[in-house]
Amino acid sequence: MIPFFPYRVFFLYIEPVSALVGAYYAAFRPAEYLQLLTMKPLSPVGIEQLSMPVSMSLFQLANLYLLFALNERLVLSSTDSIKTWKRVLFCLFIADLGHLLTMAPLGGEVFWRFWEWNAMIWGSVGFVYAGATMRLCFLLGLGVRDESASRKLV
Repeated sequence: MIPFFPYRVFFLYIEPVSALVGAYYAAFRPAEYLQLLTMKPLSPVGIEQLSMPVSMSLFQLANLYLLFALNERLVLSSTDSIKTWKRVLFCLFIADLGHLLTMAPLGGEVFWRFWEWNAMIWGSVGFVYAGATMRLCFLLGLGVRDESASRKLV
C-alpha cells in the first residue's frame, strides 16, 4: 500500500503544483524565468524582445512541465499498483538527473551553495534534490508495503 504521507502528499499534490508554477513562469513570465535561472542580472527584457527560438523553447518547456504535472497527478492517483508507481517514478528520477545536468553551466557551486540560491534555483536544484530523494526512497521500498508481494510468500 502506498502511504498517504509522505508519498501521496508529495507526488500527487506538492510536486504537480510545483511543476505548474514552473510552467507558468516559463510560458507567461519568460524573461523573469531566464533571469532567475541564470542567477545573474540581465538587462530588462520583455517577451517581445526574446528571440523566436528562445520563446519557442520556453513554451515547449512550459508544455513539458504541464505534462509532468498531469502525468504524475493523473496516472499515480489512478492506481495503487506499486509496479506502476515504481515505473513512473523511475522515469521521473532519470528526468531529475537530466534536469540537474542542465544546471551544470552555472558551475559546480550551484549544486551545494544553497545560501546563494534564489527562488528559481531552489526549484531547479533544491526541489529537484527533494523529488529525487523521495523517488529513490520509494524505489527502494522505504515505508511502502507491497501487499501483492506478501501474498505471494504465503
